[in-house]
Amino acid sequence: MYITAVPNRNSPPAILLRESFRDGDKVRTRTLANLTSWAPERIDALRRALKGEFDGFTGEPQPVCGPIFAVLLALKQLAERVGLLQVLGAERWATLVLFLILARVAAQGSRLAAVRWATQHAGAETLGLQPFDEDDLYEALDRLAEEQEDVEDALYRRTVWQRGGSPTVVLYDVTSSSLEGEQNALAACGYNRDKKPGKAQIVLGLLTAAEGEPLAVQVYEGNTADPVTVPEQVHTLRTRFGITEVVFVGDRGMVKAKGKRALTTAGFRSITALTMPQVRRLLQTQVLRTEWFTTHVHEVIHGSVRLILRRSEALRQQAARRRADTWAKLQRLITARNTFVQTSKRARLETGLRTLQAWVKRHKLEAFVHVSLHDGRLMATLDTAAQAEATVLEGCYVLETAVPQTALDAQAVHDRYRDLHEVEHDFRTMKTGLLEVRPIFVRKAPRTRAHVLVTMLALKVVREMRRALVAAFGTTDDDKMAVTVEDALVALARLCLLTYHVQDTAVPRLPTPDERQEAILNALGTPLPTTRSLRKM
Repeated sequence: MYITAVPNRNSPPAILLRESFRDGDKVRTRTLANLTSWAPERIDALRRALKGEFDGFTGEPQPVCGPIFAVLLALKQLAERVGLLQVLGAERWATLVLFLILARVAAQGSRLAAVRWATQHAGAETLGLQPFDEDDLYEALDRLAEEQEDVEDALYRRTVWQRGGSPTVVLYDVTSSSLEGEQNALAACGYNRDKKPGKAQIVLGLLTAAEGEPLAVQVYEGNTADPVTVPEQVHTLRTRFGITEVVFVGDRGMVKAKGKRALTTAGFRSITALTMPQVRRLLQTQVLRTEWFTTHVHEVIHGSVRLILRRSEALRQQAARRRADTWAKLQRLITARNTFVQTSKRARLETGLRTLQAWVKRHKLEAFVHVSLHDGRLMATLDTAAQAEATVLEGCYVLETAVPQTALDAQAVHDRYRDLHEVEHDFRTMKTGLLEVRPIFVRKAPRTRAHVLVTMLALKVVREMRRALVAAFGTTDDDKMAVTVEDALVALARLCLLTYHVQDTAVPRLPTPDERQEAILNALGTPLPTTRSLRKM
């Protein structure tokens, strides 16, 4: 018996198992089986068996556990679903950027850490990547920095195609990320949201659609003020994306005079919140009244703008709890200081008084808390009337917009502003959550921008992954055992390639997923390939 390939015109050749036999003086051939549908490795194994190469072999071949396969495979399919493969292309630098995006989701860390992580994962089988080092990844970052606008523009066009039109509302927010080193080209000291005074930082601006889908990200020097970044976002929307009419939603204090002029020039309208000093001035001039702040939205027309008022009971209660905790801590500090003075001959009450008065001012209690000396002891008094007056606006906020009522009513304006929490949630994911944009291990400005862009693109993959898991398993608020993104990555990391060595032939096989892994793969819509298609990945 032997195996032969028979040409089949324009179709793939037929693989046949045949044998020869003698019929009188003639040697004839007959076909025993058609093997065309067999996997190539099975055909090769049978061919070698027919040649006798396995004669004398006894026992079952034992598999060797190879690289982790399912993590990159699932993430790659999710990246393809959000358009990253199409946008980046198939060049080697683009494939390396895709690897950086997927590694940011699964492992974070530096470029060197990504190289080390790659040794445990099937990059060649899933992404077609040949061996690379950290220098290759840095070169890919450099190229991505050059292509950033093209990548963002292509992703925006895809968003428009999916939505059936340009977004009518965009959200924008700014945050900062502190740096541990001192050599980053964009590092500067500024308003530090990480509560790490004295540390250099960079400033990030994230632009998203109304549902929070990232559209573009910008990196600024660490001392850049929030309002200064708005005109550049207007340029992105108007010039690069070609949007002619949109409602720009920005956080309080961000959309100021310069930003408003840029928005007006572009023909855009905005929704933002007033700062508390602005609200107090409007109260003093009788434009607003405290009784208008309720749990329901209330609208006031003020000149050419609409003011939307509301009081949040949740924020009000949160502020009350925080104030009560601060008052209790002050009482403990006073008790501790009085005890210390009684037991120490050198202690002075005046020193403690000055320290605690500074503490009260630092925690913004000086309007209704007074610390004084009475009969040789420190004590604090609370002026309840002054406290009620000072806290009358707790939980209250005012939104400002020039959007006509026919386009958005008061409740819709309020809801669009509340959508900003989606951007804030994404910032947490990018900064300190799953993706961990910091610590930043690059120094050059283009590489810093490319690193942040990689993180934003990874965020798109995470959002798609989270949507699929929530749809299948719910959230941890509903079920404490619901599958999260982190849980899914851990489960998929247990699926490795298996290799069987039969004589000199290595036969790759995929493991059978357990019930949990199967459920996760089905939820993500990323089934494992068949062994036959394994070599085609």
